Amino acid sequence: MIISVASGKGGTGKTTVAVNFALSLTNVLLLDCDVEEPNDHLLLNPIITKTKSVYVKIPSIQEDMCDYCGVCAKFCKNNALFVTNKKILFFPQICTSCGGCKIVCPQHVITEKKRMIGKTKQGLVNGIELVYGELSIGEPMAIPIIRAVKKHISPLEKRVIIVDSPPGTSCPVIDTVHGTDFTILVTEPTPFGLYDLKIAVDVLRKLKIPFGVIINQSDIGDLRVHNFCNKNFIPILLEIPYSRKIAELYSVGKPFVLEMPEWNQKFKDLLKTIEKMVS
Repeated sequence: MIISVASGKGGTGKTTVAVNFALSLTNVLLLDCDVEEPNDHLLLNPIITKTKSVYVKIPSIQEDMCDYCGVCAKFCKNNALFVTNKKILFFPQICTSCGGCKIVCPQHVITEKKRMIGKTKQGLVNGIELVYGELSIGEPMAIPIIRAVKKHISPLEKRVIIVDSPPGTSCPVIDTVHGTDFTILVTEPTPFGLYDLKIAVDVLRKLKIPFGVIINQSDIGDLRVHNFCNKNFIPILLEIPYSRKIAELYSVGKPFVLEMPEWNQKFKDLLKTIEKMVS
């Protein structure tokens, strides 16, 4: 069972849900795919057992053999290559590593080399195996790091896998939730929360991934999120109230299930609910 945890916007409590959910279960693989700002490890403090660099392939041009025909630049839809009659300019941050420039080069002077864009880290804590990605500062391409994190999912995996998605509904989110069995959408009962929830719902319906909603800080704001879910037959899986104790625990980096054992059972029941919905 692979369960992704996503949200239409940042700050809804997505990471809080993912971490507390994982801590409530046994023998869990937790993947933090929010590679631009991974936070799961800050709440779990795992012992890191493995770090691996993530590379992408970029063109390496033997310019002294190049006749500056410009075929490679015309092929590149991202304009990562710019060719004049005497010079080639290459912008690695916008290269998508498609390898097309190498294929179309008439002079065969383009090869490929590796460029590091980030790392994945792997660790253990409280029966949880945590894998998270870190995109290097200044790098715009999160998807190769996300895919490196998701490679830790084995086809024969028997554990529950929880995938913490980036916020929003952009390409990194779609790449993260793709292939998961179920998505939990974490929202808050505010106008902003509802607006972004509607966008996230549209995306998941297009992807045909079953989903349900957790409302965080459920006793603030208004009932428009509840009404939207009821009207559109979207199951509300769990409601987490606005709680000073939960906020204080989060402020010192402590997951609330460790201090509030009644929530341990609620997250166990959440898994049972999801399993029934998927089956």
